[in-house]
Amino acid sequence: MTSGRPALLKYILGLLLAALLSACGFHLRGAADMALPFKTIYLGFADTSTLGNSLKRNIRGAGSTVIVTDARDAEGILDVLSETREKSVLSLNNQGRVREYTLAYAFRFRVRDGKNNELLAPTEIRLTRDMNYDDTQTLAKEGEEAMLYRDMQNDLVQQILRRMSAIRPQ
Repeated sequence: MTSGRPALLKYILGLLLAALLSACGFHLRGAADMALPFKTIYLGFADTSTLGNSLKRNIRGAGSTVIVTDARDAEGILDVLSETREKSVLSLNNQGRVREYTLAYAFRFRVRDGKNNELLAPTEIRLTRDMNYDDTQTLAKEGEEAMLYRDMQNDLVQQILRRMSAIRPQ
């Protein structure tokens, strides 16, 4: 009979821990409410923009906002002011060859309502990543660079969504 007590104690302790975690407001990063304050939105990206397509996919996934193709039909308008990717040398080895690069992804945008009132002033989000480089592994390092830019793009989409969800229309 005494062997059932530790199992019961573990069960009760597990329930208590779960109750404490839920009571403190803990939730995973992706579980946050990213609902945009607009029923319809126009995104000023080119059709071939990978950042624009990723942002559209995330907005559609949230389900509460419809993306329109004409700015006149939108309650919210995201204007793309600039989008740049940069690669600069961070350090050299003793032979003068590149040892590290810094990759940067900058995006500048603003948000207006359908009446052309500015809801979010021009805002720049700049992300950087450092990358070790070895010229004997050129192909692998090109793949790593592409992966780092993709990671920065995903991070950028989440930051854009968080900033737009914080907008309170007048």
